[in-house]
Amino acid sequence: MSLTDLHPALTLAERWAQFKLDNPKTRIRDAARLLGSSEAELLATACTGQSDAPVVRLTADFAALLKDVPTLGPVMALTRNDSVVHERKGEYQKVSVKGPMGLVLGEDIDLRLFMSHWHLGFAVNENGRRSLQFFAQDGEAVHKIYLTENSNDAAYDALVSRFRAPEQNPAVATQPLPAAAPETPNADIDVAGFQQAWRALTDTHDFFGLLREFGVSRTQALRLGPPELVQRLGNDAIVRGLEAAAAAELSIMLFVASRGCIQIHTGPVQRLVATGPWFNVLDPDFNLHLKLEDVAESWLVKKPTTEGLVHSIELYDAQGRNLLLFFGKRKPGIPEQEAWRELATKL
Repeated sequence: MSLTDLHPALTLAERWAQFKLDNPKTRIRDAARLLGSSEAELLATACTGQSDAPVVRLTADFAALLKDVPTLGPVMALTRNDSVVHERKGEYQKVSVKGPMGLVLGEDIDLRLFMSHWHLGFAVNENGRRSLQFFAQDGEAVHKIYLTENSNDAAYDALVSRFRAPEQNPAVATQPLPAAAPETPNADIDVAGFQQAWRALTDTHDFFGLLREFGVSRTQALRLGPPELVQRLGNDAIVRGLEAAAAAELSIMLFVASRGCIQIHTGPVQRLVATGPWFNVLDPDFNLHLKLEDVAESWLVKKPTTEGLVHSIELYDAQGRNLLLFFGKRKPGIPEQEAWRELATKL
């Protein structure tokens, strides 16, 4: 039973205000589910249009807005799914948006943006912690940008003023996502052709086209892939892998995706801490929070390229959704690090 059922006469704003009083430590993403709402709808209840409103609705010109984000200077970028939170400090550099695709290609903040999933934007002031937050059509967050102590506050004020929506409505219209298509039965898949095409890959980015061509889901591809190129791992592989990478001071890449953004950390990891159900990286400029109990499948995946095999550790939940991708640091056109290859194959 949700809190909507318990207090049907109260408005969403009233139920949200009471919930925060009763549960001050519960994060808004979790609160939205308990309230039978979405994160975007909860935020919008504070969108009063007054000069001191803690939430300001932004226009949907996200391409132009993103191109102004570099003026903010050092910030913290946050992208998450239900099970993993990826937080990276740095500056937005080399921002570009072309149609449905966007890129941020800084040394620290490295993003792939899927703009068709960006539907709502807000400037948020949470007791002095200021941010820009973006949401999909169902009200789920796709990406957030937080100011830090070194950010340019005046540039933030100017950006919010420039992209402030004319209508500051405390209600937003959200739409549920269409149901995912059912997985194609294995018997209807050309497994031999799929395996042959996988072995013939020359670029890791072509793998996603391969899935579409043969009509296989991500985890189905791993189950049906060439046996010499894919191996099921224990679900402690991510912990052992991060611990080994930290001990070796090895530069790695960690990819975490929401529906509208893939965020990438490239570099070493150092401080690893387990707290309750979460396994964390707690470094000065990079934090990762992984809910280990949500990891249902872990795989070692090898993809052929013109520079040799590329090895990755891939995590999935019980619904087959990708939680995290773990690579060694690598640039296109450069062979994979031998130290990473050795680490990955030992897992």
